[in-house]
Amino acid sequence: MRLRIAYLAAMTDRQTFAPSLADFEALAQAAVERLPPLFRDHLGTVLLRVEDFPDAEVMAAMELETEWDILGLYQGRHVGMKGYEPSGVLPDMIFLYRRPLLEEWCEGEDSLEALVTHVLVHEVGHHFGLSDEAMEAIEAAAG
Repeated sequence: MRLRIAYLAAMTDRQTFAPSLADFEALAQAAVERLPPLFRDHLGTVLLRVEDFPDAEVMAAMELETEWDILGLYQGRHVGMKGYEPSGVLPDMIFLYRRPLLEEWCEGEDSLEALVTHVLVHEVGHHFGLSDEAMEAIEAAAG
């Protein structure tokens, strides 16, 4: 049975294993590289982290019911708040959560690359101080 599954996967050119954390990092980095230079220039100090799920602290802070309820997160001070940085402040970070993204991808119609790009751009929007509502309005006007 195992050989048949491998053979069928080869016949359909489908990956037989879920993309790894490293695969997600590569997709996210490619999405960053496609951003206009004006945006990329302001992301130089932002760390990109890919994790399977949010940790307990994020779950509590975001009041999430389950670890599947979030695809990405921006943590930090947005560009408009920059200036004096108090000591001990963590660097700005964008988190992508692999397992919830995979679940969304399996249930949706977009490619994994498109989904990762969408979530990454959304979190970059937060880095620039945009609210969820402002980003939804921009997407609606562009679509």
